[in-house]
Amino acid sequence: MTIREIVSLLRGTVLCGEIDENDSVEYCFASDLMSDVLTVCRSDFMLITGLSNMQSIRTAEMSDLKYVLIVRGKTPTPEMVELAEDNDIVLIVCPYSLFKTSGILYKAGLKGVY
Repeated sequence: MTIREIVSLLRGTVLCGEIDENDSVEYCFASDLMSDVLTVCRSDFMLITGLSNMQSIRTAEMSDLKYVLIVRGKTPTPEMVELAEDNDIVLIVCPYSLFKTSGILYKAGLKGVY
């Protein structure tokens, strides 16, 4: 699924990062526990989280992730946005809960990493 399709489905907003027409993901992982994210042995997934602080961006950086989706309508700090930009991470926000976001994306065909 393309990133643009994901943003549209979730009524999301891209806060930073360049999105090409062909940018897409097949897998997602939803968690507010960054220690759980670090256990995933792949880097081709979008992180979905409600954790709106620097730790989520640092975890994405350490895991070589390109896409982070912040849920529950939370507003990342300017420092978070800057760190995401510096690490070429596309940062997206959406108004839905973690549960609803995951359900919408699963129904649309995205897969979980496990």
